[in-house]
Amino acid sequence: YLSLLSIEGNGRMQASALHEGTASRSTSTFAALRGREAGYQAFVLLRIAFTVAPIAFGLDKFFNVMVDWPIYLAPWINDIAPASGQDFMYLVGGVEILAGAAVAIKPRYGAPVVAAWLAGIIINLLTVPGFYDVALRDFGLLLGALTLARLALAYDPPLKRDRS
Repeated sequence: YLSLLSIEGNGRMQASALHEGTASRSTSTFAALRGREAGYQAFVLLRIAFTVAPIAFGLDKFFNVMVDWPIYLAPWINDIAPASGQDFMYLVGGVEILAGAAVAIKPRYGAPVVAAWLAGIIINLLTVPGFYDVALRDFGLLLGALTLARLALAYDPPLKRDRS
């Protein structure tokens, strides 16, 4: 059993016991969003963030409105890429769009993909002088993606296999 603390509408904390893995089924979605279950609220907010951000940044890789993305590409990656840095950013953008869509559809599986992708971005940024602050920011995003992955284990059921 899992003991949850929730904050009631009057500001008082209340403990409740739930069977492991049934937290999302114990209350309605509306009740959970009203404040009875902070964990579910965190799950929803992180799911939104890690759907919107990768898709927005992925789309911008094609247009370079927010920033000129190829400047973040480490020279050693640019040297081994078969085309230009911008062409590589098109591939990066496509992967980011797919990762954001995966979080939207099934965060249990999409969040670890986003976390792994962010780890790769961090490695890239740590090999480019002058972008350590961006690498640190992306480390914070990585922690958020890992948190979403953990929450998804509780709030997003696994895909059912048809064993017929």
